[in-house]
Amino acid sequence: MTKLADIVTFLDGLLQPPPGLADSSNNGLQVEGARDVRRVVFGVDACAALFEAAAEHDAQLVIVHHGMSWGPSFRRLQGVTARRLDTLFKNGISLYASHLPLDLHPEVGHNARLAALLGLTDTVPFHEYGGVPIGVAGQLPQALTLPELRDRINGLLQTECVLFPGHADRIRRLGIVSGGAGDAAEDAARAGCDALLTGEITHSHYHYFRETGLTGIAAGHYRTEIPGLTAVMDRLAAAFPGLPCEWIDLPTGL
Repeated sequence: MTKLADIVTFLDGLLQPPPGLADSSNNGLQVEGARDVRRVVFGVDACAALFEAAAEHDAQLVIVHHGMSWGPSFRRLQGVTARRLDTLFKNGISLYASHLPLDLHPEVGHNARLAALLGLTDTVPFHEYGGVPIGVAGQLPQALTLPELRDRINGLLQTECVLFPGHADRIRRLGIVSGGAGDAAEDAARAGCDALLTGEITHSHYHYFRETGLTGIAAGHYRTEIPGLTAVMDRLAAAFPGLPCEWIDLPTGL
């Protein structure tokens, strides 16, 4: 059995935010449950389905990217929030969240892991958000047509990319910002990228792609925010041998 305090100390050290980061998420331990942890589950979103699965799997700690506590919350513990907390407290389950620190981490971050999966070289940070750069731009091992790159991403992330073709016949330099980062289009174009890989591109960002000539690749908000979590899961399992760590997949299709 592992002490919750020891796990939190490890996670806080691994995912310590850089100086100057402004994040609306209250990162770290958001809900405190049992002091001893026998099993940990990981998922993208703090939601009832994940908490119920954690209880069914006899887990005492849930680690997510999108937590429950944002800004000055909570003001009222009712409705969906009350039901989620009820499941956690009844089962002695703690909740740990890491939002922007997990997007931008240079080793276990979503964007760093996506870059590694795609074999990007000569990577550099770009696209400032929350006061610090959170994206990664780099060179693909070889130039790919958009259909070739789409198929590769689809296979790696088990997704179906939505494409916004730009001016480039082949993609050589790629920018990556996980989640909902269509607003990174102009920064990606300034960074010399042929395309931007993100999770979702909204209506308000459409014309930025058209007017910069940048290609947009929307691989799904959910799917682009798994790689960092699974990397942290591997680190935690290595740091605490014998502590079962399990991934709970609850895709939203978005």
